[in-house]
Amino acid sequence: MANAVLWIAGIALIAIGYTRAKGPWSRYQALKEEDANAARYSAWRGGVRDDGSKTGASVAMAILRRQARLAAGIAVIGFVLVFLGFLIK
Repeated sequence: MANAVLWIAGIALIAIGYTRAKGPWSRYQALKEEDANAARYSAWRGGVRDDGSKTGASVAMAILRRQARLAAGIAVIGFVLVFLGFLIK
């Protein structure tokens, strides 16, 4: 009985973690690609790009990365619960 509860809770946490991580991760990847494109364009034009400065995109990428990491942590806890469900008899 306890293992079934752990399986259900684990599967629910995996689903919640996946749905919460999907949006921020895809937006993070898009911002990362745009930032790389801007860096290539700046290098092509011969401009100097200061990579040490904070931009709105870098702050947004940090927030999105943190959100995705938190959601991935929720999913990992779900995997642990499912694994514990198999260990408990």
